[in-house]
Amino acid sequence: METHAKLMTEPRTPLWRERVLRAALAHADDGGLETFTMRKLAQSLGVAPMSLYRHVANKDDLVDGIVDLVFSEIELPRIGGDWKTAMRERAIAVREALARHPWAIGLMESQPNPGPATLRHHDAVIGSLREAGFPVEMAAHAYFLMDSYIYGFTLQQLNLPFDASADWAAVGQRFLEQFPADDYPYLAELTVEQVMKPDYDFGAEFEFGLDLILDGLERVRGGERRRCRRCGGRSDRTP
Repeated sequence: METHAKLMTEPRTPLWRERVLRAALAHADDGGLETFTMRKLAQSLGVAPMSLYRHVANKDDLVDGIVDLVFSEIELPRIGGDWKTAMRERAIAVREALARHPWAIGLMESQPNPGPATLRHHDAVIGSLREAGFPVEMAAHAYFLMDSYIYGFTLQQLNLPFDASADWAAVGQRFLEQFPADDYPYLAELTVEQVMKPDYDFGAEFEFGLDLILDGLERVRGGERRRCRRCGGRSDRTP
Protein backbone atom coordinates (compact mmCIF):
# COMPACT_ATOMS: atom_id res chain seq x y z
CA MET A 1 0.00 0.00 0.00
CA GLU A 2 2.81 2.37 0.86
CA THR A 3 4.51 1.77 -2.49
CA HIS A 4 1.23 2.26 -4.34
CA ALA A 5 0.57 5.50 -2.50
CA LYS A 6 4.06 6.72 -3.31
CA LEU A 7 3.53 6.02 -7.00
CA MET A 8 0.23 7.84 -6.91
CA THR A 9 1.78 10.95 -5.35
CA GLU A 10 4.97 11.10 -7.44
CA PRO A 11 4.76 13.72 -10.20
CA ARG A 12 4.45 12.17 -13.67
CA THR A 13 7.05 13.19 -16.24
CA PRO A 14 5.19 15.30 -18.78
CA LEU A 15 4.96 14.17 -22.37
CA TRP A 16 6.23 16.15 -25.32
CA ARG A 17 6.62 15.16 -28.94
CA GLU A 18 10.33 14.34 -28.89
CA ARG A 19 9.97 12.18 -25.78
CA VAL A 20 7.22 10.20 -27.48
CA LEU A 21 9.31 9.84 -30.64
CA ARG A 22 12.45 8.77 -28.75
CA ALA A 23 10.48 6.09 -26.91
CA ALA A 24 8.97 4.92 -30.21
CA LEU A 25 12.44 4.78 -31.77
CA ALA A 26 13.65 2.55 -28.93
CA HIS A 27 10.65 0.24 -29.42
CA ALA A 28 11.29 0.03 -33.17
CA ASP A 29 14.96 -0.77 -32.57
CA ASP A 30 14.06 -3.52 -30.12
CA GLY A 31 11.41 -5.33 -32.11
CA GLY A 32 10.88 -3.65 -35.46
CA LEU A 33 7.69 -1.96 -36.56
CA GLU A 34 5.81 -5.22 -37.12
CA THR A 35 5.11 -5.71 -33.41
CA PHE A 36 4.95 -2.02 -32.53
CA THR A 37 1.63 -0.66 -31.22
CA MET A 38 0.55 2.65 -29.76
CA ARG A 39 -0.72 0.76 -26.70
CA LYS A 40 2.72 -0.72 -26.01
CA LEU A 41 4.29 2.69 -26.45
CA ALA A 42 1.83 4.24 -24.03
CA GLN A 43 2.53 1.52 -21.46
CA SER A 44 6.27 2.14 -21.67
CA LEU A 45 5.68 5.83 -21.04
CA GLY A 46 3.22 5.16 -18.22
CA VAL A 47 0.33 7.00 -19.87
CA ALA A 48 -3.01 6.21 -21.42
CA PRO A 49 -2.89 5.55 -25.19
CA MET A 50 -5.05 8.59 -25.93
CA SER A 51 -2.43 10.83 -24.31
CA LEU A 52 -0.09 10.11 -27.20
CA TYR A 53 -2.45 11.72 -29.69
CA ARG A 54 -1.83 15.14 -28.17
CA HIS A 55 1.70 14.88 -29.59
CA VAL A 56 1.36 12.73 -32.72
CA ALA A 57 -1.60 12.74 -35.07
CA ASN A 58 -1.55 8.99 -35.68
CA LYS A 59 0.86 6.09 -36.20
CA ASP A 60 1.87 7.36 -39.66
CA ASP A 61 2.85 10.70 -38.14
CA LEU A 62 4.82 8.86 -35.47
CA VAL A 63 6.70 6.78 -38.07
CA ASP A 64 7.48 9.94 -40.04
CA GLY A 65 8.89 11.39 -36.84
CA ILE A 66 11.15 8.49 -35.94
CA VAL A 67 12.47 8.25 -39.50
CA ASP A 68 13.35 11.93 -39.17
CA LEU A 69 15.23 11.10 -35.95
CA VAL A 70 17.31 8.57 -37.86
CA PHE A 71 18.17 11.22 -40.46
CA SER A 72 19.12 13.61 -37.65
CA GLU A 73 21.86 11.16 -36.56
CA ILE A 74 23.62 11.47 -39.93
CA GLU A 75 26.05 14.38 -40.18
CA LEU A 76 25.25 16.62 -43.11
CA PRO A 77 27.74 16.47 -45.98
CA ARG A 78 29.75 19.62 -46.53
CA ILE A 79 28.70 21.83 -49.43
CA GLY A 80 31.84 22.98 -51.22
CA GLY A 81 35.29 21.51 -50.89
CA ASP A 82 36.10 17.88 -51.65
CA TRP A 83 32.79 16.41 -52.81
CA LYS A 84 34.11 12.81 -52.96
CA THR A 85 35.19 12.91 -49.33
CA ALA A 86 31.85 14.43 -48.37
CA MET A 87 29.88 11.77 -50.24
CA ARG A 88 32.08 8.95 -48.94
CA GLU A 89 31.69 10.05 -45.32
CA ARG A 90 27.98 10.54 -45.81
CA ALA A 91 27.52 7.05 -47.30
CA ILE A 92 29.39 5.42 -44.42
CA ALA A 93 27.36 7.44 -41.89
CA VAL A 94 24.06 6.41 -43.52
CA ARG A 95 25.08 2.74 -43.46
CA GLU A 96 26.04 3.01 -39.79
CA ALA A 97 22.70 4.64 -38.95
CA LEU A 98 20.82 1.88 -40.80
CA ALA A 99 22.80 -0.76 -38.90
CA ARG A 100 21.57 0.83 -35.67
CA HIS A 101 18.00 1.06 -36.98
CA PRO A 102 17.52 -1.79 -39.49
CA TRP A 103 13.71 -1.38 -39.53
CA ALA A 104 14.23 2.00 -41.26
CA ILE A 105 15.82 0.72 -44.48
CA GLY A 106 12.58 0.55 -46.44
CA LEU A 107 11.25 3.80 -44.99
CA MET A 108 14.05 6.33 -45.36
CA GLU A 109 12.96 7.43 -48.82
CA SER A 110 9.27 6.54 -48.72
CA GLN A 111 7.77 8.92 -46.17
CA PRO A 112 5.05 11.15 -47.68
CA ASN A 113 5.62 13.83 -45.02
CA PRO A 114 9.40 14.15 -44.51
CA GLY A 115 10.56 16.04 -41.45
CA PRO A 116 13.08 18.87 -41.23
CA ALA A 117 16.13 16.64 -40.63
CA THR A 118 15.17 14.56 -43.68
CA LEU A 119 14.81 17.63 -45.86
CA ARG A 120 18.09 19.14 -44.62
CA HIS A 121 19.88 15.90 -45.41
CA HIS A 122 18.58 15.69 -48.97
CA ASP A 123 19.25 19.36 -49.61
CA ALA A 124 22.84 19.09 -48.35
CA VAL A 125 23.58 16.05 -50.52
CA ILE A 126 22.19 17.74 -53.62
CA GLY A 127 23.98 20.97 -52.72
CA SER A 128 27.31 19.18 -52.35
CA LEU A 129 26.92 17.60 -55.79
CA ARG A 130 25.69 20.78 -57.48
CA GLU A 131 28.49 22.94 -56.08
CA ALA A 132 30.98 20.30 -57.23
CA GLY A 133 29.86 20.88 -60.81
CA PHE A 134 27.23 18.20 -61.35
CA PRO A 135 24.36 19.44 -63.54
CA VAL A 136 20.92 18.94 -61.98
CA GLU A 137 20.16 15.80 -64.00
CA MET A 138 23.52 14.23 -63.21
CA ALA A 139 23.22 15.17 -59.52
CA ALA A 140 19.93 13.26 -59.46
CA HIS A 141 21.54 10.24 -61.16
CA ALA A 142 24.45 10.32 -58.70
CA TYR A 143 22.22 10.63 -55.63
CA PHE A 144 19.91 7.78 -56.64
CA LEU A 145 22.85 5.55 -57.57
CA MET A 146 24.60 6.08 -54.25
CA ASP A 147 21.47 5.50 -52.20
CA SER A 148 20.57 2.36 -54.15
CA TYR A 149 24.00 1.00 -53.32
CA ILE A 150 23.93 2.05 -49.65
CA TYR A 151 20.48 0.65 -48.91
CA GLY A 152 21.02 -2.46 -51.02
CA PHE A 153 24.35 -3.39 -49.45
CA THR A 154 23.05 -2.76 -45.94
CA LEU A 155 19.97 -4.88 -46.56
CA GLN A 156 22.14 -7.68 -47.94
CA GLN A 157 24.45 -7.56 -44.94
CA LEU A 158 21.59 -7.54 -42.44
CA ASN A 159 20.07 -10.60 -44.11
CA LEU A 160 23.19 -12.73 -44.08
CA PRO A 161 22.44 -16.14 -42.50
CA PHE A 162 25.07 -15.38 -39.85
CA ASP A 163 26.40 -12.38 -37.99
CA ALA A 164 28.63 -10.12 -40.10
CA SER A 165 31.26 -10.19 -37.34
CA ALA A 166 31.37 -13.99 -37.40
CA ASP A 167 34.52 -16.07 -37.77
CA TRP A 168 34.68 -16.08 -41.55
CA ALA A 169 37.15 -18.95 -41.70
CA ALA A 170 34.67 -21.12 -39.80
CA VAL A 171 31.81 -19.88 -41.98
CA GLY A 172 33.80 -20.70 -45.11
CA GLN A 173 34.68 -24.15 -43.84
CA ARG A 174 31.03 -24.97 -43.11
CA PHE A 175 30.13 -23.68 -46.55
CA LEU A 176 32.70 -25.88 -48.25
CA GLU A 177 31.34 -28.91 -46.45
CA GLN A 178 27.96 -28.40 -48.11
CA PHE A 179 29.09 -29.09 -51.69
CA PRO A 180 31.84 -30.91 -53.60
CA ALA A 181 34.55 -28.39 -54.48
CA ASP A 182 35.32 -30.18 -57.75
CA ASP A 183 31.80 -29.45 -58.99
CA TYR A 184 32.03 -25.73 -58.14
CA PRO A 185 35.72 -24.90 -58.50
CA TYR A 186 35.45 -21.11 -58.76
CA LEU A 187 33.13 -20.84 -55.78
CA ALA A 188 35.46 -23.01 -53.74
CA GLU A 189 38.46 -20.94 -54.87
CA LEU A 190 36.86 -17.66 -53.79
CA THR A 191 35.81 -19.14 -50.46
CA VAL A 192 39.28 -20.46 -49.64
CA GLU A 193 41.41 -17.64 -51.02
CA GLN A 194 39.24 -14.69 -50.03
CA VAL A 195 36.52 -15.41 -47.49
CA MET A 196 38.67 -17.65 -45.30
CA LYS A 197 41.54 -15.17 -45.01
CA PRO A 198 42.30 -14.36 -41.34
CA ASP A 199 41.67 -10.65 -41.87
CA TYR A 200 38.62 -10.91 -44.15
CA ASP A 201 35.88 -8.37 -43.36
CA PHE A 202 32.64 -8.47 -45.32
CA GLY A 203 31.94 -4.86 -44.34
CA ALA A 204 35.08 -3.76 -46.21
CA GLU A 205 33.35 -4.78 -49.42
CA PHE A 206 31.07 -1.78 -48.93
CA GLU A 207 33.84 0.78 -49.14
CA PHE A 208 35.42 -0.98 -52.13
CA GLY A 209 32.17 -0.70 -54.09
CA LEU A 210 31.55 2.83 -52.85
CA ASP A 211 34.94 4.00 -54.10
CA LEU A 212 34.24 2.48 -57.52
CA ILE A 213 30.99 4.42 -57.71
CA LEU A 214 32.61 7.69 -56.64
CA ASP A 215 35.47 7.24 -59.11
CA GLY A 216 32.94 6.62 -61.87
CA LEU A 217 30.99 9.73 -60.91
CA GLU A 218 34.22 11.73 -60.94
CA ARG A 219 34.83 10.68 -64.54
CA VAL A 220 31.26 11.62 -65.48
CA ARG A 221 31.63 14.96 -63.71
CA GLY A 222 34.86 15.65 -65.61
CA GLY A 223 33.12 14.96 -68.91
CA GLU A 224 30.22 17.23 -67.99
CA ARG A 225 32.57 20.05 -67.00
CA ARG A 226 34.42 19.84 -70.31
CA ARG A 227 31.15 19.78 -72.21
CA CYS A 228 29.86 22.80 -70.30
CA ARG A 229 33.03 24.76 -71.03
CA ARG A 230 32.59 24.12 -74.75
CA CYS A 231 28.92 25.13 -74.55
CA GLY A 232 29.55 28.14 -72.35
CA GLY A 233 27.16 26.79 -69.70
CA ARG A 234 27.23 27.94 -66.07
CA SER A 235 27.18 24.39 -64.64
CA ASP A 236 30.97 24.40 -64.69
CA ARG A 237 31.37 25.04 -60.99
CA THR A 238 34.73 24.83 -59.31
CA PRO A 239 34.69 22.58 -56.22
